[in-house]
Amino acid sequence: MTDRLDLPAYLERIAYRGELRPSLSVLSALHLAHATHIPFENLDILLGRAIRLDLESLQAKLLAGGRGGYCFEQNLLFAAGLEALGFAVQPLAARVRYRSQRILPRTHMLLLVDVDGGRWLCDVGFGAEGLLLPVPFGTAEAVRHFAWRYRIVPEDGLWLLQSLHQGQRQDPSWQDLYAFSLETQHLADFEMASHYVSTHPDSRFVQTLTAQLPTPEGRHILRNRELVFDRGASAESRLLADDEELLMVLAGTFGLRFPPGTRFCYRDGAS
Repeated sequence: MTDRLDLPAYLERIAYRGELRPSLSVLSALHLAHATHIPFENLDILLGRAIRLDLESLQAKLLAGGRGGYCFEQNLLFAAGLEALGFAVQPLAARVRYRSQRILPRTHMLLLVDVDGGRWLCDVGFGAEGLLLPVPFGTAEAVRHFAWRYRIVPEDGLWLLQSLHQGQRQDPSWQDLYAFSLETQHLADFEMASHYVSTHPDSRFVQTLTAQLPTPEGRHILRNRELVFDRGASAESRLLADDEELLMVLAGTFGLRFPPGTRFCYRDGAS
């Protein structure tokens, strides 16, 4: 898809003005720029709109439209940008374990990128616990992303991405985010998974409004009408008063602008 990517528009959208060559330093800078400029959100689902994963649709929504998206939209766009710059990218699928005690289908997209003699997990589309920078693959090395730490460990032929908060001094156990294999996935696989999570009545993306945007200082997280700012070691939250304040927060905090009177169909109290 990279021959159809408007690379200058993508780089402008993520406010990236650094070097443009396949290196670990450039990969890290691009990852941080994308993660902190294009919000994770599911608002089209709650407006009854279909999620399209072709590159033209992704560019119309996330670049020209100033919108965000969830994992498939985010990581497909990121992969196209990386490939346009000469990076070797392998798309993979994962089962999410975060905030779940049951086995879920493979409905998350991530990327493995080979650069400078190493392999790195990249993922700009996981939301609240998501990566800000690449994580080294195959070494089990823990890396710090500001207030968060991450590592990848093996488990019975799979690989686990785990996180640890700076503030978890009383209970320093690592938390599983998702489990994945190294089987290369294709657009058709992601389209099937995306259809499930955007339409199935049990999907959290159908039930719960969410918009999330990380910064090096902390993470802005909106779930339904609860707005949280998570610093890793501490968090503060408040409830939004009504739908009008919701639209104001979407515009002011997340850069997501909708016409006055827009209403989203979500389940109050869903988590």
